[in-house]
Amino acid sequence: MLFSTNFIQEFIDRGYFSQCTNLEDLKQISSEQQITAYIGFDCTANSLHVGSLIQIMILRLLQKHRHKPIILLGGGTTLIGDPSGKDESRLFLDHEQIKKNLQGIHQTLSKFINFSDNLAIFLNNHEWLKDLNYINFLRDVGSHFSINRMLSFDSVKLRLDREQNLSFIEFNYMILQAYDFYYLNKNYNCTLQIGGSDQWGNIVNGVELIRRLNSGFKNFSNSYGLTTPLLTTADGKKMGKTADGAIWLDAKMLSPYEYFQYFRNTHDNDVIKFLKLFTDLPLPQINELEKLKDSNINSAKEILAFEATKICHGEFLANEALQKARSIFINKNNQAFDEKIIELINGNPVKLIDIIFNIKATESKSDAKRLIAGNAIKINNETICDINFSFDQPQEFSLGIGKKQFFKIIIK
Repeated sequence: MLFSTNFIQEFIDRGYFSQCTNLEDLKQISSEQQITAYIGFDCTANSLHVGSLIQIMILRLLQKHRHKPIILLGGGTTLIGDPSGKDESRLFLDHEQIKKNLQGIHQTLSKFINFSDNLAIFLNNHEWLKDLNYINFLRDVGSHFSINRMLSFDSVKLRLDREQNLSFIEFNYMILQAYDFYYLNKNYNCTLQIGGSDQWGNIVNGVELIRRLNSGFKNFSNSYGLTTPLLTTADGKKMGKTADGAIWLDAKMLSPYEYFQYFRNTHDNDVIKFLKLFTDLPLPQINELEKLKDSNINSAKEILAFEATKICHGEFLANEALQKARSIFINKNNQAFDEKIIELINGNPVKLIDIIFNIKATESKSDAKRLIAGNAIKINNETICDINFSFDQPQEFSLGIGKKQFFKIIIK
């Protein structure tokens, strides 16, 4: 009896796929039986942000296709710090801070993942790493790793090529991550690890460690690694980072309305991609939205923002954010704006930076320039990037400055 034939295909069709250690075998095994797969998260903050959202959506996809996800929190490995994709060593966190972060992340993930009836497992690798005997670990596990090969992985090689410090304690991170996979394979029958493409070397190490340590067992089952592409937005920025800071998934750190606005302001070229990655909408419906062009693309942006916010914060708050956004940007409810009047003097053009400064939205014209350069200024919900942008005719428009200041500007 087929268990689920569509997990890998939907994984690919939604744009999650980068690499797999053995794609055809994984397709077959995932169609014949329930698989258990794990994704790991560090405990470096008390919430996750949008940069982790692809992995979270994959956990949802596993559950959709009736497979079992393990969410592994790195309470132990966070004490070391993952060098993957980093330019410098992380600051060390103490046990108490990591414990608080773990609790916050668990609360955040509970909004996305169904933990009832053992449909998903939440683990902390500190449980088994804290009791490791270093000498025995080096002998039994460390002997299976080649320093030559470890030096070739991007997570290490790029740091060394840039002559940036890579501490010995970080160098051991990939060994511990590989051991995590082995431990989960042995104790939870976990056969698949999923992570970002920067984790490829660490994941391959885990697959190979499982093979080497279990090769003598008759009932040994293969393990697999699957990675996702590292995501940047159309303007080349890292997903989840803005001029104003990270886009957190915790409502206490970022309001549902601000979360909604982040997706509502998605670049036109990213809308369909983000609908596939960050919503549960069926792919045929997304393909229909792909036909929208020009100004009609705003309808797709609104759907993206609503669906993403609904998953993270619930339908009620998503609707509330939608209505507030429509009130401000579509219906132009004047009560939602601080109205300001600007006069053209002798018909001379007035610069946008002067308007921003004159209405006291910034403390200096230099600050106004920085906001424009940082894509934080919108006119009628369109981002303005030109610091020399000016007006030479009487008109009215909505002016958005950052995420919290909104004005109705009347030029006379």
